[in-house]
Amino acid sequence: MAAASLSRPGGAHNTDKSQLILKVVSAKPQSPKLQNRHFRLSSFVEVTADGLTSETKKTGKRSGHLELQWNEDLTLNVTPQSRLDLKLWSCHTLRKELLGSATIDLLDTLRTCDGKMENVQLSLALQTENKGTVVAGGELNVCLDGMVVDLGSLPNSNTAVEKILQSDRPNLRRTQSEEAPSTAGSHSRNNRHSTGGSQGSSPACSRGFLTNRDLTEEMGSSEHSLSFKSHGSPVSHAEFPSNELESSHGSVTRHMPPPSSQSGRSPASSISGSSTSPGQDALDPATPVEPNPSATSGTEQTTSDTTAETSTESLPAGWEQRVLPQGRVYYVDHNTKTTTWERPLPPGWEKRVDQRGRFYYVDHNTRTTTWQRPTAESVRNYQQWQTQRSQLQGAMHQFSQRFLYKPSGSLVENDPLGPLPSGWEKRQDNGRVYYVNHNTRTTQWDDPRTQGMIKEHPLPPGWEMKYTAEGVRYFVDHNSRTTTFKDPRPGFESGSRQGGSPGAYDRSFRWKYHQFRFLCHSNALPSHVKISVSRQTLFEDSFQQIMNVKPYDLRRRLYIIMRGEEGLDYGGIAREWFFLLSHEVLNPMYCLFEYAGKNNYCLQINPASSINPDHLLYFRFIGRFIAMALYHGKFIDTGFTLPFYKQMLDKKPTLKDLESIDPEFYNSIMWVKENNLEECGVELYFAQDMEILGRVSTHQLKDDGENELVTEDNKEEYISLLTDWRITRGVGEQTKAFLDGFNEVVPLEWLRYFDEKELELMLCGMQEIDLADWQKNTIYRHYTKNSKQIHWFWQVVKEMDNEKRIRLLQFVTGTCRLPVGGFSELIGSNGPQKFCIDKVGKETWLPRSHTCFNRLDLPPYRSLEQLREKLLFAIEETEGFGQE
Repeated sequence: MAAASLSRPGGAHNTDKSQLILKVVSAKPQSPKLQNRHFRLSSFVEVTADGLTSETKKTGKRSGHLELQWNEDLTLNVTPQSRLDLKLWSCHTLRKELLGSATIDLLDTLRTCDGKMENVQLSLALQTENKGTVVAGGELNVCLDGMVVDLGSLPNSNTAVEKILQSDRPNLRRTQSEEAPSTAGSHSRNNRHSTGGSQGSSPACSRGFLTNRDLTEEMGSSEHSLSFKSHGSPVSHAEFPSNELESSHGSVTRHMPPPSSQSGRSPASSISGSSTSPGQDALDPATPVEPNPSATSGTEQTTSDTTAETSTESLPAGWEQRVLPQGRVYYVDHNTKTTTWERPLPPGWEKRVDQRGRFYYVDHNTRTTTWQRPTAESVRNYQQWQTQRSQLQGAMHQFSQRFLYKPSGSLVENDPLGPLPSGWEKRQDNGRVYYVNHNTRTTQWDDPRTQGMIKEHPLPPGWEMKYTAEGVRYFVDHNSRTTTFKDPRPGFESGSRQGGSPGAYDRSFRWKYHQFRFLCHSNALPSHVKISVSRQTLFEDSFQQIMNVKPYDLRRRLYIIMRGEEGLDYGGIAREWFFLLSHEVLNPMYCLFEYAGKNNYCLQINPASSINPDHLLYFRFIGRFIAMALYHGKFIDTGFTLPFYKQMLDKKPTLKDLESIDPEFYNSIMWVKENNLEECGVELYFAQDMEILGRVSTHQLKDDGENELVTEDNKEEYISLLTDWRITRGVGEQTKAFLDGFNEVVPLEWLRYFDEKELELMLCGMQEIDLADWQKNTIYRHYTKNSKQIHWFWQVVKEMDNEKRIRLLQFVTGTCRLPVGGFSELIGSNGPQKFCIDKVGKETWLPRSHTCFNRLDLPPYRSLEQLREKLLFAIEETEGFGQE
């Protein structure tokens, strides 16, 4: 006996999702659970589309006595066949309680509204359970809007099949009196079931399929049975013409193997052991048949899948697709000289049967199994998802390798003191270094390599040296009862290697970082703050919870909860949350941020973000989030442009900053700077036009600027004003909202220690630089690999610690982060651009960089010492344009 199924033709054409705006207006709960309660009720409404967790939306909490008002819009992604489940919950301190539920069948609603769902007001009767019985739970008023569907593409509601598909009863029953006239060729039933004042279909039926068991139970409970003629048309009190079987609305589709099919047989045919030609299978209503474990994707689904794939997907070698005169498609395998109704499996797949007679599919490519019958489209989607997942895992792996300093157990390259003695280990606790002697199982603060050397000078009388919780050394003067970071001993004004004031070396990032951590530690609050989020709605959940918490509470220890996952947050979950959320909130697809250029993947605020009416609130949220990352010492996935960091530090942008974010604009300003405008006959005014979303506006660089001509005398002022305007154009309000949110958690004054490159390091962390990969993927201009200056350059780089190498990378490329593929995938303004060293200038010049082209201009220095001095001075002490 062949497996039969009832399918909804045309369903494949109506699976595209569209946005539906469901407005929750009000509710009048009348649940028996609320009797004898006189306090104000706090409730919220939860809406779920098709039972999907990803399509579950919740309103805010509202309080009231008899009627609750929301007037809140929820946006859902639905299809015309979707079913909406609405639940009214009451909120308690310890738990929530269901007050009532209702259901909306969008298909029925669309037909009632002629396919146009525009401000459709619905009053739903809520139902709830009380002592085992279903009782009225009150009333819920909603409004549906924003969905328009062509009814011609929807299934015909007058056919028997459509009525069967709309049934949500598990047991299908009908009576003799409900049988339709035989001329119609159909069997109809009245099986509407009211749920919450609306009609719906079961999830299985809503997809347009009915399993064999359901069909058999339906036939077994009737007073007559169906049988099939030898030519495939069913015979009963009512007869189905073959043209109606293949019609596009409400058809009954039967799946049977062709005459010579020996493989891929249906469960029924496997049980009966018979093989018949197309149209000769008999359906025995008295024999119960176990359904396919994949009712929506097995044999029953192949016909509808085939029609969608016929013209677009290629067949394996040796296979051919043919069409019967009735229009039905079948497939010929010339390799085995067999035919089948089922489309052949993708390469590397195999169909098998388990011990219980259930079909499953084996993917030999990935060594996995599934109940779902694979199609070319599903395999392609899986491969695309797997590629995206591997890319995300690669980014996560790279993210996990970021750090500010080397782990305490790792050896520092080229340590002048050499390796530790045998049995000794160097460790770090809260930033303070100590040493473990495993031979004697003791610890000490002093470095065993320096013991016996000349000790430092003693502190003056009345002075004491202490360390903060972050490991920063400071000094206490008990004579005057004061403290200072400056070492009071003579000869230590410039600081020391282990701590203290940086003195002459004002760019000691380690010292500045310790000062910042000291401020964070000093202002920390006790206890913790819980943030509970779902991976499916990470952005929305995080936004709601961070904005609903007082800013200073975000300084407490974070405790992140991923809903539906078991795990305690001891730092790892918070670290992953920062990575995933930064990946989401900084995604340019949200139109809040944009890439700085076609080949520059650093982010800047998008001037067109104002199209979102709540964009300022989002920027305030992002400001809080970025401040939390700094405060709690966590890293974010993607960084901003250096000019944006300068804005955070309240530093004036320079002309050089424009080169990395807008090379064309930079070249235009350079032309103005280097040429005489009066001789060239160019007229420029202190005004500039800007276009946002097709709307052109004029901005005056100074008062009455549109009437003031640019001359050689005021050209420098014009360039300065134009540079400021280009970097801040159209993003003034957004930047202010971001900085306001940031300042609520971390005062901006705390960042005054740092420059923009150090701030980027704190936010994004640094990676371990692979020197061999760097050398391998470096190209040279006017130098060769064997030039003495190149040998000296790599010798200096080898002597640097990882922090200085990162600074050199920032100096040349403009960023401290490498692509996932390392130096071979560096990006320049014109696409992939490897690290380049060019021979430019005189030996008295400093090295210069071109961040758009990842190029270092290295003058032909005459000695290693001269190259080392000039290079270190350039990367540590210079910034801006035109340094010589």
